[in-house]
Amino acid sequence: MPSNKSRFIPESAILGLLLFAGLACLGYLVSQSIINIKLMDRSVEVKGLSEREVAADIAIWPITFNVADNDLANLYQTIQEKNSRVVEFLEKNGFAADEITISAPAVVDKQAREYGDSSAGSRFRYTASSTITVYTGKVDLARESMNKLVELGKQGIALVREGYNTKFIYSKLNQIKPQMIEEATRSARESATKFAKDSDSSLGKIKHASQGQFSIEDRDSSTAHIKKVRVVSTVEYYLSD
Repeated sequence: MPSNKSRFIPESAILGLLLFAGLACLGYLVSQSIINIKLMDRSVEVKGLSEREVAADIAIWPITFNVADNDLANLYQTIQEKNSRVVEFLEKNGFAADEITISAPAVVDKQAREYGDSSAGSRFRYTASSTITVYTGKVDLARESMNKLVELGKQGIALVREGYNTKFIYSKLNQIKPQMIEEATRSARESATKFAKDSDSSLGKIKHASQGQFSIEDRDSSTAHIKKVRVVSTVEYYLSD
């Protein structure tokens, strides 16, 4: 009769078999995880664009003129008179008093300069420039009134060309931001979907997304009151077979 010792597998052998099976299982799971991670690393990065043309809602319109005189008191008197005429012109054309600002005049005394201009060709000792600025939401009215500046010329007010450098501002960006971000994101997804289709893949979830900065620029040099608003969103999507 065989001995009882031969009928039983030693416990150490059983433990070894279990340990081997566990390590084999663990190795399989790890290898599968690596494969899955590699699959998840497949992605495509696309950009989505959203553009809009909007009308400026604020105008900053400076009106500047120069005066010259040999008498300082007369110089200031002339500035005050011409400032009053400019303000009267603006109010006549529909601008409110709180939309009009008169800046302090910039006066130059040529004889007070370190290197004074004492040439015979210098007729006036004092020169000054004065600026009246209109800050308004009446953009169309400002543009219409600019075409009437000849009326000031007829009153003896010679305007400086730099005074025509009006700035037009669009201040309502926050109102259109959500819609434009949505448009840019949708544009990005359309591009990613086409890429996935062309590569025989399926588009997955978003891996990473970043919103670009909004830019506001003049549509062109002739229509500064029309702005082009632009934003680009960058989105990275997972791909799968």
